[in-house]
Amino acid sequence: MTTTITPGLRRTPSPAQTLRNTLTMAYRGLLTIKRTPEQFLDVVAQPILFTILFTFLFGGAIAGDTTSYLTFLIPGILVQSIITAAVATGAGLREDMNSGVFDRFHTLPIARIAPLAGALLIDTLRYTITAITTFLAGLALGYRPDGGLSAMVGAALLVIGCAWALSWVFAFLGIISRTPEALQGIATFVLYPLTLLSGAFVPIDTMPDWLQTAAHLNPLTYLVSAARELLNTGVIGTDFVLSILAAMAIVIVFAPLSVRAYKRNT
Repeated sequence: MTTTITPGLRRTPSPAQTLRNTLTMAYRGLLTIKRTPEQFLDVVAQPILFTILFTFLFGGAIAGDTTSYLTFLIPGILVQSIITAAVATGAGLREDMNSGVFDRFHTLPIARIAPLAGALLIDTLRYTITAITTFLAGLALGYRPDGGLSAMVGAALLVIGCAWALSWVFAFLGIISRTPEALQGIATFVLYPLTLLSGAFVPIDTMPDWLQTAAHLNPLTYLVSAARELLNTGVIGTDFVLSILAAMAIVIVFAPLSVRAYKRNT
């Protein structure tokens, strides 16, 4: 006897099956990285390059010496590197959608949301590697956070969580964009001004008044301040709480939008 499964009558997968399918899609992402390891170049090389360049270019001018500047710089590099890595989520989705691989996924008995959830999960690994690389580069140059190891873990988790929240924005943009290049252009136009205006590399009080106003309206300013306060003093302050609330708000708004757009376009 032959059993025919009609796609339109496919059962709704259980939460356990959805989780297994998501892990399978994440594993697919790992295999892709294994075959093309240059995909990790940005999350490994960028933090190292920026840390070295900014330390020796601006350390003496801004802080008087490179060691003092590292306590200011490393939290900023941490935020800048991980946040920019979040763009890969949307770019990867758009590339898969353009290649037709999602048409193949539709013929498989898997949860429809699994490819999207798997992409978001594998990018969390990218953020973690970026955080580790940033701290190792800073430690190699003499950075010693007063908050200790626990503060480093806490700051990394905070920034990774906020980047994961932001990845929902780029997932949405990736789904509605026509090409990965279009998404990259949007991300460059938005993220670089935000990171430069966040106080990540120079003190905000050295900026002109009108630029200070823009910096204080920048949500990344509070994330950088929260990471810097935690790393350098071991204190969880108001900026930490505000960063978490902002991340939660982003997920509440853009997760449903991304899922809806994903189901409509795939």
